[in-house]
Amino acid sequence: MARLHSVEAALGRVRAGRWGARLVDLDLLAFGDQVLPDRETVAWWMALSDEEAQRRTPDQLLLPHPRLQERGFVLAPLAEVAPKWRHPITGATTAEMLAALPASVLVGVERMDEPAPE
Repeated sequence: MARLHSVEAALGRVRAGRWGARLVDLDLLAFGDQVLPDRETVAWWMALSDEEAQRRTPDQLLLPHPRLQERGFVLAPLAEVAPKWRHPITGATTAEMLAALPASVLVGVERMDEPAPE
């Protein structure tokens, strides 16, 4: 994570607040089927409400990212490169998690290599 933060800083990111707008954001979402630090800890973070998750900050790396399955802006590009990757706790594939999201979560999510609709 320190390396990712170093790259973000080199690209001009200033860490002003959690979950705010930012120039660049690099996250380690998953690493194969590893669960770190353990299944119970990651499952606990996954079960937090949005409000509670906003108030807390993990003191260690959590893999897979505990909010991964809720975020269209994460799952849409991940499904392009790894549609068959399986979440090691839920067992769902990236494509399945993306398909399960409500359309409202995908509003504004678009491919960068395609022009926006007019």
